[in-house]
Amino acid sequence: PVLLWHGGQHSLKALFALKPQLIDWAKHHPGASLHIVCGPGAEPGSFIRVACVGDSITFGAGVEDRIANNYPRVLGKLLGERYQVSNFGVNGATLLKKGDKPYWKLPAFKNVTDFQPHLVIIKLGTNDSKPQNWKYQGEYANDLRALVDHFQSLPSKPKIWLCKPAPVARTRWGISEKTVKGEVIPLIESVAKEKKLPIIDLFQALDDHRDLLPDGVHPNAAGAKIIANTVHAALSSKESQK
Repeated sequence: PVLLWHGGQHSLKALFALKPQLIDWAKHHPGASLHIVCGPGAEPGSFIRVACVGDSITFGAGVEDRIANNYPRVLGKLLGERYQVSNFGVNGATLLKKGDKPYWKLPAFKNVTDFQPHLVIIKLGTNDSKPQNWKYQGEYANDLRALVDHFQSLPSKPKIWLCKPAPVARTRWGISEKTVKGEVIPLIESVAKEKKLPIIDLFQALDDHRDLLPDGVHPNAAGAKIIANTVHAALSSKESQK
């Protein structure tokens, strides 16, 4: 197989930001090659870069054939060739800076910054609900504001969507639906209202499909497809085109 990267010289930095994803892809495609196409007609402005920021649900943990079926990959197929959708999800990541695995301190944070996205989908909060993390709940809203401010300060000036976390079919690893639904989601709604940001409601999207969360937390491939369809609908709405 051959992976083509279309872009001008200035988009190479965005390509290098995808190094972890490229390594992952190469592991699953022995003998594959990467062709970089630069030049007139392939300038960065011709493509819309979409960054999916999140935790293991974004990464695709628990998804059958993860490389092909994680939600950002499916979203990319739905959006079409004009979009470059990249998965910046990290297993166990928290939004909270004082959490046990803060997104801020992970390589993915630098990678998504270097990617210079035009659209950013933020889905963080599930791991924050763990007791050892949620003891810092008073800092969640401020940390979310700070993450939004960081992305809004990028030269690419991306549009940002905040996601309500998916439901928790049963408590696992300390992840609690009571905390997610009753405490995390209201804070996300509050910051979204304050920052005038659109919300993507993944909780509602999967609430009637809890059978697609085999371990109680992580959606399977069918669940990831629902997430991709929900995000796609949000990005494609008339309101989002303004």
